[in-house]
Amino acid sequence: MSVRPAVESWGASDLAARVRAGNRASIARAISTVEAGGKASAELLKALHEATGRARLFGITGAPGVGKSTLVGALIAELRNGYQSVAVIAVDPSSPVTGGAILGDRVRMTQHVEDDGVFIRSLASRGSGGGLSLATSRVAEVLDAAGLENVIIETVGAGQSEIDVIDVADITTVVCAPGLGDDIQAMKAGLLEVADVLVVNKADDPMATLTVNQLESMLALRSDAGRKVPLLKTAARDAVGIPELADALNQAFEKLDQQGRAERRLQRMQRLLATVAGGIVARRLKATRGRRLDQLLTRMAAGELDVETAAVALLKSDVWRQD
Repeated sequence: MSVRPAVESWGASDLAARVRAGNRASIARAISTVEAGGKASAELLKALHEATGRARLFGITGAPGVGKSTLVGALIAELRNGYQSVAVIAVDPSSPVTGGAILGDRVRMTQHVEDDGVFIRSLASRGSGGGLSLATSRVAEVLDAAGLENVIIETVGAGQSEIDVIDVADITTVVCAPGLGDDIQAMKAGLLEVADVLVVNKADDPMATLTVNQLESMLALRSDAGRKVPLLKTAARDAVGIPELADALNQAFEKLDQQGRAERRLQRMQRLLATVAGGIVARRLKATRGRRLDQLLTRMAAGELDVETAAVALLKSDVWRQD
């Protein structure tokens, strides 16, 4: 009788094959691998790459307290009613002790844990100012390769800095709630600009209509004010307005033609490339203190050289490539 190899002995191609087959344990292991980064992550993503590009990537963002997790839980149920598979990447604050994700409101999705058509993973933001951990794009690629039809990325509740989601998602939904002055201020600060769909949650609140009117006025100030952005009211706890939200997401995705999706994918790849390249340079600089590098640092410290000029000089040299 053949003995199944230990997970630790699987190579990138073996693990990738299991991910593509939808094996949940393998998907979880693959996510842990790409979160960790390094050579194993690169090899795995390379093995998975040809199987990506099929999933619909939906970003859910907004200020704290608007009910994003409850909304995502209700949206999962709606998509599953249509027999669509769903993955959720829930980006949470990092624990100051372990560095791992603080699960927060993820308990609102526990009713879906036993559903084989749903895969939920919490990631730690690890201090990412834009509401997304650096591993989010890579994790989305794993879930895409695993055949999940919809990947929902729920950002950490960081308010007005939550615009990095557009670098990951095909369609971005911005959620706000009635009577939250800070939420409206966040919209003015730029969050409104990234919305493909706008949602006022907790719409059973008497102030919901006022908030809708405020947002309608603000939409006219967008740089692309001629583009129609759906503005919906939901009460996620009671699943009110959720079918309409699912329809709006479907329509927004359909309007995003192949060229638009390709452009957004290129933007995601550009962001990943810049992140990875920056990480490589930072690690090499930390490990390398050659004479030319020391000269640059000394001139910067003396005010003789600005940081941008020094960076260009550094990249043109081979200093940062030294081991």
